[in-house]
Amino acid sequence: MKKVGNHNSISRKILFGLALALSISISSFSQNAAPAPVATDAAAPVADAKSSGGGDAAAGKALFNANCAACHKLDAKSTGPALRGIADKHPREWIYKWVNNSSALIKSGDAVAVKLFEENNKAVMTAFPQLSTTDIDNIMAYTSEPKPEPTKAVAVGTTAAANDEGGISNNVILAALSLVLFMLIVMLFFVNNVLTKIAKANNIEIIKDETRLPIWKAFAKNQFLVLVTSIFLLLASGYFAYGWMMQVGVDQDYAPVQPIHFSHRIHAGSNGINCKYCHSSARVSKNAGIPSLNICMNCHKNISEVADTTATPEHSKAFYDAQIQKLYDAVGWDKSLQKYTGKSSPVKWVRIHNLPDFAYFNHSQHVTVAGVECQKCHGEVQTYEIQKQFAPLTMGWCIKCHRETDVKMEGNAYYDKIHNELSKKYGVEKLTAAQMGALECGKCHY
Repeated sequence: MKKVGNHNSISRKILFGLALALSISISSFSQNAAPAPVATDAAAPVADAKSSGGGDAAAGKALFNANCAACHKLDAKSTGPALRGIADKHPREWIYKWVNNSSALIKSGDAVAVKLFEENNKAVMTAFPQLSTTDIDNIMAYTSEPKPEPTKAVAVGTTAAANDEGGISNNVILAALSLVLFMLIVMLFFVNNVLTKIAKANNIEIIKDETRLPIWKAFAKNQFLVLVTSIFLLLASGYFAYGWMMQVGVDQDYAPVQPIHFSHRIHAGSNGINCKYCHSSARVSKNAGIPSLNICMNCHKNISEVADTTATPEHSKAFYDAQIQKLYDAVGWDKSLQKYTGKSSPVKWVRIHNLPDFAYFNHSQHVTVAGVECQKCHGEVQTYEIQKQFAPLTMGWCIKCHRETDVKMEGNAYYDKIHNELSKKYGVEKLTAAQMGALECGKCHY
C-alpha cells in the first residue's frame, strides 16, 4: 500500500478557516448597541392656556374654527386680515364692539373701523352678537399664541442609520454568512482531493459515467416528439401574439403629469369632497367634463396653503403650496389683495380616459339611472395621489360588467314595467343589465 501524503497542512488550513469564521461571527454578534440619542428640549416655548387677558386659548381655538376660519387666517391675509397678534394692535374694548357689530362701528364713523373696511375691499364682516366678552377673550388668547416652528422631516437614511447602530448591521451578517459559505466550498474541494489521493494510493479504480447520447440528439431522432412540440409552439405563439395585439391601444394605469398637480387623495379622501361636486356634468350629460377653475376657487379663495400634515415623503408642503399658486396664476387671483387681476391663462390638462370614436358611453345613464359609483370604473380615487386610468376600458370589460351587474330597481319607475315582464320571462327576481338589452350592439355602437 502506498503512503498517503501528510495532510497536516490541509487540516491546519481548515481549522484556521473555521476559527476565522467563528471569530468574525462572535465579534459581530457581540457588538454593543450605540447609546440612544439624548432628546433635546424643543426650542419653541409652549404657550400658556391662559393669556394675559384671561382667555383660554384651547376654547378660543374651537371658537375661531367655528366662527372666524371661513374668512380669516392666523398668519396670512384672506377675505379678512391675519389675526395673529390682533390683541396687541387694537384696544380690547374696541375689538368687542367690532366683533359684535362691525357695521354699526363703521357707520358711527370710527376712523379705525372705516380704515379696516376700505383696506379689505369693503367686505362686510358678519356680526357676532352671540359672542360674549369671555368668548372674544378666548379667541384673542388663541390668536396671541406664538407661531409654531415648522417641523423638520427626518431623513430616511438617518433613521436607518440609527436603527443599525442599535443592533447588528445586516451587511455584517451577510458578510459573515458569505464567508462561511466560501469556507464550506473550499473544505469540500479539499475533501474531494484527499479522497481521490486515498483511492489512488489503494489502487481503487474510479469508474466514470458511461457516455450517453445528449438529450437534444435523442429528441431530434424522435419524430413524434418533434411534431407534437412544433404544434404546441405554433399554438402558443398564436395565443401570445393575439393577446399582445389585443393590448394595442389599451392604456390601463396611464397616469400623465398634469400642468397643475391635483391630488384626489387630499380632495376626495382627506377632505371628503364628493366626486360629483367637481364633475357635476356626470349626472346629466354624456361626458363627466373637466371642472372649471372657478370650481377650484370656491374653496381656494381662502385656502392658499396646505396643512403641515398634508405633506408626504414624495410631495412636500412647499410643493403643494406652489401648485395652489399655479392655480392663482391661471385664474388671475391676487391673494394679497383678495381680488382678481384680470390676467388669466388657460390650463392645458392632459386627457387620461379616451374611448375610440366608434364607442358610445353616457355618464348620466350609468351615474344617475343605474346608480353606478365612480369607483367602479375609476378605482379608489380617494387614495390616488396622481389620477390614472384604472380600468382597461375594453369591450370585454364592459360586457363582463353588464352580465354581472344587477339593475337597481329601487325608486326607478322607468324600469318597473319592463322589469316585471322580463323577470317573468327569465324566471328571476333581479335582472342584469345584459338581460335588459345592454348587450345589443346598437347600445354602444351607432
